[in-house]
Amino acid sequence: MTTGRLGRVAHLLLAEDNEDDVVLLREGFRRAHLHVNLHHVEDGAQCMQFLRKEGPFADAPTPDIVLLDLNMPVMSGKDVMREISQDAALSHLPVIALTTSADERDVLDLYRLRCSSYIVKPVDFANFTTVIRELTNYWFSLVVLPES
Repeated sequence: MTTGRLGRVAHLLLAEDNEDDVVLLREGFRRAHLHVNLHHVEDGAQCMQFLRKEGPFADAPTPDIVLLDLNMPVMSGKDVMREISQDAALSHLPVIALTTSADERDVLDLYRLRCSSYIVKPVDFANFTTVIRELTNYWFSLVVLPES
């Protein structure tokens, strides 16, 4: 089981409304032999409830990393990033934009809001698996994350 520097299995929060992308991500972790606790929410409002441990997410763990899609219903990824960056209790969380948008304005806006990384989802599954493996190796083997 991959634990990296954390010394435990990592908790990732995936905010993604496309079920196909959720399945691909889970399969990418499996094929890359990366064991993580992947928590999933379908929109930005649920993401903020999870992070703030509200409602049905009262017992949710604090994620080590948030994987954030930009184009979601109810509350966009950009709005989520804005709220995270303005919330002292959440602003330390690494947020990785994992999205189909390669629009330069989106990239710049997310970095201005202090996202940690911006990754455009590859359309090819083999490349997607490689991205997941590299992302996980970087964030859980090289980077020192705060102890939640």
